[in-house]
Amino acid sequence: MQDHNAKNLFQKLKDVLVIDLETVPMAASFADLSPAWQKLWERKARFLIKEGQTGADIFFDAAAIYAEFGKIVTIGVGKYYLNEEQELAFKVTSIASDNEKWILEQFYDLVENKLNTEKIRLCAHNGKEFDFPYLGRRYMSNGMTVPKVIRQLQGKKPWEQNHLDTLELWKFGDFKHFVSLDLLAHIFDLQSSKTELDGSRVNHVYYHNNDLKSIADYCCLDVALTAQVLLKLWEMPIMADKNVKIVPFKAPNASPE
Repeated sequence: MQDHNAKNLFQKLKDVLVIDLETVPMAASFADLSPAWQKLWERKARFLIKEGQTGADIFFDAAAIYAEFGKIVTIGVGKYYLNEEQELAFKVTSIASDNEKWILEQFYDLVENKLNTEKIRLCAHNGKEFDFPYLGRRYMSNGMTVPKVIRQLQGKKPWEQNHLDTLELWKFGDFKHFVSLDLLAHIFDLQSSKTELDGSRVNHVYYHNNDLKSIADYCCLDVALTAQVLLKLWEMPIMADKNVKIVPFKAPNASPE
């Protein structure tokens, strides 16, 4: 990629923060919920269960996608930059912990104090339906201040938001068509982030294997893939693999329960 082309691309991407969330149920099992939470989940589950099922049956597999009954265990974050050779590059890291409040504090510090709050454009796959609202709800559920980059979405319709959603870009205005990030990767001939772990196994890996590192690493791969998909959707050249840097996960030193 020629230097001037890379610089032009970077000008369009410099304020984009690519993110991905990994979420799990708020408890390891329905039995671990308080009676009040069990009752509330049963009410929610009435709209989700199939014949012969109970709310307790589907809690472990279904609760993570609802911010009221789930929690965030990893936020993957990535930024575009120009490397020493003046080529477009991308760096991604994870904010991961068993302590959701600590995760949210770190993300707040990033978007409020370390980046230009007024210019940030979040990007995620299905972000407008999942990642962005989930973040806002978890901040409020924890009694925390919602960062401006999320708070500004409150009350807005998806098409009124300035943030980027690779699923929305692929839809071309179609409101009913869902396409996974993995499918887009295949369409664009990009390497999938789905290896031995995918989204359907995160709950099990977290609660049964106690393996936060695998979840954080998987989340970072999704962020890196989303960054490449965005380039494809904007008809830009993708980055060479050598220019995509994933920071290895390290357990936080200060994330007490």
